This record gives sequence, C-alpha cells and structure tokens, in this order.
Amino acid sequence: MLLSQKFDLEFPSLKRNINENKLVYLDSAATTLLPKRVANRVYEYSLNHRSNVHRSSHTLAAESTLLLEETRDLLKDFLNASSSKEIIFTKGTTESINLVAYSLAISNFFNDGDEILLNSLEHHANFVPWQQIGKNFNINTKVFKNKDGIFNESEYLNNINKKTRLVAITAHSNVTGQIIDIKDLIKKIKNINEKTLILIDAAQYVPHHEINLKELNADFVAFSGHKMLAPGGIGILWGKKKILNDMNPFLFGGEMIDQVDYEDTSFNILPYKFEAGTPNMEGISGLNEAIKIIDEIGFDLISDHISDITQYAINKLNKLDFIELYGPKDSSQFGIISFNLKNIHPHDVSHLLNDLTGIAIRSGHHCAQLIMKDIGIQSSCRASFYIYNDKNDVDKLYNGLIKVWEWLK
Repeated sequence: MLLSQKFDLEFPSLKRNINENKLVYLDSAATTLLPKRVANRVYEYSLNHRSNVHRSSHTLAAESTLLLEETRDLLKDFLNASSSKEIIFTKGTTESINLVAYSLAISNFFNDGDEILLNSLEHHANFVPWQQIGKNFNINTKVFKNKDGIFNESEYLNNINKKTRLVAITAHSNVTGQIIDIKDLIKKIKNINEKTLILIDAAQYVPHHEINLKELNADFVAFSGHKMLAPGGIGILWGKKKILNDMNPFLFGGEMIDQVDYEDTSFNILPYKFEAGTPNMEGISGLNEAIKIIDEIGFDLISDHISDITQYAINKLNKLDFIELYGPKDSSQFGIISFNLKNIHPHDVSHLLNDLTGIAIRSGHHCAQLIMKDIGIQSSCRASFYIYNDKNDVDKLYNGLIKVWEWLK
C-alpha cells in the first residue's frame, strides 16, 4: 500500500495518463508532487488572506504576518532549533547557500591562509558559490574527490586541518543516493578543528530524515520546500544565531532595514536582516501544510518506506545485465538509483520510458558534474522515490527498461 494512501493524501498528478499509460512519477529528487491538501492551502491563502507582511495594519496583512511567523515557529520545532530567529526564508537551497557564502566573505570571516573544503559529491548549488567566492575574495578552496563517486569518511577527514575554516557538504548525494552520517562527521571535524564552520546541504535529506539541530552541531543547514511536498520558490536557511548576528546581509532592500539615511543604513534584527523584499507567501502557506503532513506521517515511517523501496530497486535492477548501477548499492543508498543502459544515452532512455510506459525519471548530469567525473561518465538516468511510490512502481520501471532496451539495442 502506498504510504500516501494510508494517510489519505491525494496527488492529482498521479491520475494522469501519459500516452495511455498511467503516470509513474520517479523524479522526486528533482521535485516532489504536490498533494491536493497543500494546493488547497495555497489556494485558500491566495483567495482570502493574500497581502504583504510586516507592513500594514489591516486584517489581511495581520493574517499574512501571522502565517509567516507561525510557519517559522513550525520550522523551529521541525528542526528542533533553539530559536525561530535562526530560521530564514529564501527562494531555495541555492539562494540559502549563496547567502551564507557571500555574507561570510563580505563580513571578513576568512583570514589569510584559511581554507574552504569542498566535495566532488556536491550539487552545483553547494560547490559553485564557494568556488566563486574563493576566486572573488582570494580565499583558498580545496576539493575532496570521491573514488567512483562514493564518499569515504576517513579519507575525507584527512583533509581537515587547522586551516580549514569552513566545510560545505551534502547529507545525501543527489546522484548516488548515498547518505552521509553527518552527525558523526561533524563531531569528528569539530574534534580536529573546533573553529571550522560546517554548512550542510540537506535538500535531499530533509524530506526523509529527522534533523535535530540541538544534537547536530552544524553551523548552517539549507534545504528547499519543493523537495518536501511544498510549492516551488520557497527555501530555508538555518544558522546559529551568534554567527548570523556577526554576518552582514547579502541582499539589500525593503524589510531588512532598520534606519536609512543619506550616508548609510542600519539593518533589522534577525531573521529579517536576511529577508530583503516581499516573501513568497504562497510558498510559505504551502510549506506550512507540507510540514504538517510530514509530521503526521512521521520520519520513521517515511524513512522505512523509502529504504524498503530503494533496496528492492537495487536488487531488481541489478538483475538486468544491460544496466550499470552507480552508488554504494548497500543500506547507505537511499531513495535514489542512478544507472545507465549500455551504449545508450540516458536522454534516449528517459524519453522512451516516458513515451512508451508513462514512467517519469530524470536524465542528465543532475547539476553535479564533478561526481560524474569521479564515476567516469557524463550523465546518467536517475529514478527517485517518495511517499506516493511503492514496489509496484519499481516493477514497472524494471519492465519499462526491458522494453526500452529491446527498442534501442
């Protein structure tokens, strides 16, 4: 039984037919489908409460402001953060990481000789911002390369030293599906150098796994709403209050100011000094509902369900002798299966799967070209799972790939 059905969640997209085949959606690592409950919440907000926040005193403005702050409090509990002032709304993980990178750079957090340690596993969103501030602000960056695209903690830790000022690392590879034990990793990094700041890209991790910030000891965590049942264009940055207070804002404009004079400007308190402009309230209303749905199901059920499907898919697809699977192929691989068919371009596989069977997967480099180099490929097919998938979808993928292979070999 689908986990979504058990909790009476309706996903209208799944009623669609693609060329007379019922849609099978296996692209949740890119974006999850939108539950009708979330869409209804956005619709209700848009029709009845839509207004700007923290500006006017009329009823609609007050209701919008209340929803904004209620969602911030919801996120505080969702992440077990110490304060809602540490929760910053952004457009997505990409903007969250750019905010941290540029704000730290312009706030002179980096001294001569400091290093930023990057990882070839990273999505471009957690690599390019750091690479670019390294170039623009003359900060040393070092990249850890992963043999065959598989993270090795002990080898990685050999790169941490007293010069390591910041580490930016994903908790969950968007290509191989490998889960990294970030709690253990952070502890070991801080034992080597307690001054190292640690940013976690949790875009793939948060939809399936609980994050307890009071136990994690990270300094920043970034993730997006659209990978966890919320609409697009809404993201979250959490940061430790002391560090955020010492950082200068990255974007300037309305909402984030305290006083503006002809010569200079003073900035608002946390979290508002990092929230320039009008927030995406439609996205925040949907995120509010999405968090409640995930809380109702519970991370234990979600994690067990996705892990079960993933291991079934690894075992099933491994039986196809024309397929090469990438990743650890053990219990550390979660929710994502990347693969290629021998001598066939992944775009052709993805295109035909869609047209012949109605199965939606991702193909390409998945915004992670460095891990592609580690693996020795240019691109791959990627199937990813969420609460509206079950093992029947894996069986359909298995049969669909046989059909594509027979068509193209």
